[in-house]
Amino acid sequence: MESSKVIHAIYTDDDELMAAVKKVKAAKHHIEEVYTPFPVHGLDKAMGLAPTRIAIAAFLYGCVGITVAVVMMNFIMIDDWPQNIGGKPSFSYLENMPSFVPIMFEMTVFFAAHLMVITFYLRSRMWPFKKAENPDPRTTDDHFLMEIPVHGNAKDLKTLLSDTGAVEINIVDKEEEH
Repeated sequence: MESSKVIHAIYTDDDELMAAVKKVKAAKHHIEEVYTPFPVHGLDKAMGLAPTRIAIAAFLYGCVGITVAVVMMNFIMIDDWPQNIGGKPSFSYLENMPSFVPIMFEMTVFFAAHLMVITFYLRSRMWPFKKAENPDPRTTDDHFLMEIPVHGNAKDLKTLLSDTGAVEINIVDKEEEH
């Protein structure tokens, strides 16, 4: 079945990779994935990827954190076990809020940071004991790999990729890898 075949084009320079991605996208081919040993600035834009929504998630997680902090401090310090600490009576939350600001800040940062990491791992499908999906171990060292699905256009793709400076071009059946 030809739909499970992909072409792996390997590059040795990130600038060549960027130029190749732009040429492949200009030729109206879909790039499935690009594997790089380090982040390449502008690669997401060149591939046409949608912007990330992690900032929105971070804001929402921060809101959850500050809400938990306010409810927790109001319950602990005002309702459950009020204490006169340093001459500050615990009559209401608002009277004591200036001393609670550091706790509110820390809980906001704590929730945003930890929940963003968990969200990133779940969204990236990176859970414990998962087998690595890296198609070529050299992409963790000094090579860059572009993965393009083959739909009966293998010869044209090979020609295009060799013109872009690919040092190695392989047709791989993804069904056999799994």
